[in-house]
Amino acid sequence: MNAPRHYLQFNDFSRDEYDYLFSRTRWIKERFKRYEPHHPLFDRTLVMIFEKASTRTRLSFEAGMQQLGGSAIYLNTRDSQLGRGEPVEDAAQVISRMSDIVMIRTFEQSIIERFAEYSRVPVINGLTNEYHPCQILADIYTFIEHRGSIKGKTVAWVGDSNNVCNTWLQAAEVLGFHVHVSTPPGYEVEPERAGLYGTDHFAHFDDPMEACRGADLVTTDVWTSMGFEAENEERMRDFADWQVDEDMMKVANPGALFMHCLPAHRGEEVSAEVIDGPQSVVWDEAENRLHVQKALMEYLLIGKIEGDCA
Repeated sequence: MNAPRHYLQFNDFSRDEYDYLFSRTRWIKERFKRYEPHHPLFDRTLVMIFEKASTRTRLSFEAGMQQLGGSAIYLNTRDSQLGRGEPVEDAAQVISRMSDIVMIRTFEQSIIERFAEYSRVPVINGLTNEYHPCQILADIYTFIEHRGSIKGKTVAWVGDSNNVCNTWLQAAEVLGFHVHVSTPPGYEVEPERAGLYGTDHFAHFDDPMEACRGADLVTTDVWTSMGFEAENEERMRDFADWQVDEDMMKVANPGALFMHCLPAHRGEEVSAEVIDGPQSVVWDEAENRLHVQKALMEYLLIGKIEGDCA
């Protein structure tokens, strides 16, 4: 049998593949809005493995697989043998013989890479400490919906250089846009951890206002990601000047969008006036997780479908 195609990092796909996925997402979403059934994955099974808590990831994958005509099975590591010490490699061989595609939301990227190495079916990264490719897939599609191509545009990232930030940096290299990052001292981007191979599409700014100046999109995330709760009080102090507020949005380009992968803490990483304001597209962004992931699962299981997206 041929080796399965996995989606573990944003740079696993080419620019041409993303062009197809975004076009396919538009087609799938339009059918969904018209209540027209689309069941290309009839009788296929998605297994969802969660080691980290989730709302949007579980809902979007489970609902998405059902809308494509398949079924989804939820596994939490606490309730399975994975949580009792079964080797990841063994679990991968068993689970992939009983399903058609697997989504994993876990801690270290190495866990999902080990699983994928021994899996007979495609594996999707639903989030790791290092990367969150499905989120950025949805974010970029949302930008395209509202503003057209992201090529040559500028994205301002304000806050922690976490998995979402890392994935934005990868996406900039693949799709040809720029990312301005501003983090507090001590929280800077680690190029090797981010999977960066150059700096042509990335610039660091000590001042978050300067990072936002002229940006087409301003985005952020919580100051304390899952797994770093013990640092919460320290992070509240360190990030105090890195709240995305109305002043930051004013120095961005006219018509700049605001995004946040959610859940959000108003009054911390973003002001209520921004996330609930007219430039915010966070609800479209959240919904689009559903549609881009349907296009992704269809592509990994069936491949490129000619004609429908034209």
